[in-house]
Amino acid sequence: MLDFIQRTLEGLLEAGPYALIGLGLTLSFGVLRRINLAFGATALLAAYVGSWLHVRWGLPALGVCLAVIGTTVLVGFYVEWVCFENVDDSTMDMRRQSSVLASLDAKEASVMAASFALWMQLEQLAVNFQPNHLHPFPDFSSNSNLDWGSLSLRPDRLSVFIFSVVIISVVAVWLHKSRTGLGLRALSSSHAAAQICGMNVSQLRYIGTALSCALCGIASCAVLSMDGQVTPMFGMWVLLKGLTCALVGGLGSVRGVLGGAMLLGITESHAQSLWGPIGREAATWGLLLLALLTQARQFPYQFNQVQGDQDE
Repeated sequence: MLDFIQRTLEGLLEAGPYALIGLGLTLSFGVLRRINLAFGATALLAAYVGSWLHVRWGLPALGVCLAVIGTTVLVGFYVEWVCFENVDDSTMDMRRQSSVLASLDAKEASVMAASFALWMQLEQLAVNFQPNHLHPFPDFSSNSNLDWGSLSLRPDRLSVFIFSVVIISVVAVWLHKSRTGLGLRALSSSHAAAQICGMNVSQLRYIGTALSCALCGIASCAVLSMDGQVTPMFGMWVLLKGLTCALVGGLGSVRGVLGGAMLLGITESHAQSLWGPIGREAATWGLLLLALLTQARQFPYQFNQVQGDQDE
């Protein structure tokens, strides 16, 4: 029983950075309605830049983290400009329903293909920029555990979890109370309606992109500072974990992302204790597949509803 509780607590602590990445993807997929497959590659390139500044110029940890966050936002702006700047949202809104994955028209499919091409471009740029497999990153991992009776917790992961919960709470309050947050929520419902109400849609899109990428950059720093290194697989890791949390928790739901991250962390922890690292990865892919199948069950109804709207 104690072993079960220990694994559960370890999984909960893993949920911190997962939730930050998932929240960034939720803002991109669920609020801005961006199917941005280059999200993970953006984090990878920013992490490589931070590692290079740390090794080549001896930049301190705080400077590295600020550089990673800033680079993530700048690369995110580049992806937004290349893939989504000229998308006609007024026509896309008529086809889009509650699920961002449903009823893709030809233009949305081409945008998704463009983001995939940028994924490959950014990943190749990062690999050519830093050819080695392992790259050092400022290490803040803890060498001792915090004992609580028969249970033990890593202080670094506990700190990251608390920090993540605070950030998610602040973002949730900001989205519901601030004028800009309300504008982003209105934008998620209808770009055309937001524009009619006098909102600067272009400005809101870039604010949402900056927030989404900044959260991803913060999560990247939190994860890499506990590992002390970055590898070429980090971009795929970010996209996989974030997408799983966002889909399990419900796209567009800030609180749901935290729940999805907790479920993912606990599932991975118990799977690893039973079947090792391979079981951990299999659990992640299994949750993602389950979430996608759940979304797919809504497709027939949404397709028929869209077809009916077009016929009218």
